[in-house]
Amino acid sequence: MTTTSRAEMLPTSHTGSVPHASLELSAPQRARFRAAARAVGILMLGAFLTYGIGSSVALASTGDDGASALLVAGVGSMLINSAMVVAIGALVFPILGRFSRPVARLYLGTRIFEGIGLGTGAVALLTLTGSAAIETNFVAYNVAMAGLGIGSLAFCALLFRSGLAPRILAVWGFVGYATFATGCLLELAGVTGAGLVSTIPGAGFEVAFGIWLIAKGFRPVATRSARA
Repeated sequence: MTTTSRAEMLPTSHTGSVPHASLELSAPQRARFRAAARAVGILMLGAFLTYGIGSSVALASTGDDGASALLVAGVGSMLINSAMVVAIGALVFPILGRFSRPVARLYLGTRIFEGIGLGTGAVALLTLTGSAAIETNFVAYNVAMAGLGIGSLAFCALLFRSGLAPRILAVWGFVGYATFATGCLLELAGVTGAGLVSTIPGAGFEVAFGIWLIAKGFRPVATRSARA
């Protein structure tokens, strides 16, 4: 985005935060932010479906001799998810950057880390065989999701402080991501089932937040200062 807003002209602190930043935008700027929010919402819901369906199909086909069409289709869906989650970070980056550039960079990096991790697991299902494929995907998934959970805590805190989203959603997301990260780390430590159970609050947030973004978008006026 090449336009310059009031927030972009404000001085920044040594932390990279924009003091008293807001989304008091012109009509064209507001339309662009609304379109970006809707795209993020669609991507969040789409990523949820593409990975869920793709991983189920790919894991069910891993035992087949050779790379079956179903395995390739499942892995392809998982790789599409990787592209989607990176796109989420890229689309949100300029919006978060109006309030805290460090948080914007952290969230983009978190989504890239997630995409690479999940993509690594997907490729392993296609290139490795038997238990090696399943174990590599398992580790890659839990590492990626733990990273997503930890890296998204600052994102949810910024949503809460900035007023970009309803506070109840921000709190839900913070608790959900913290729970998810803990569950994935426990899963890696050998606590079977911890990751699956911990998915529920975090996944619920992403679905609810995605729907909210499609229906409402980021709040056009966020008046609270958000410091990193």
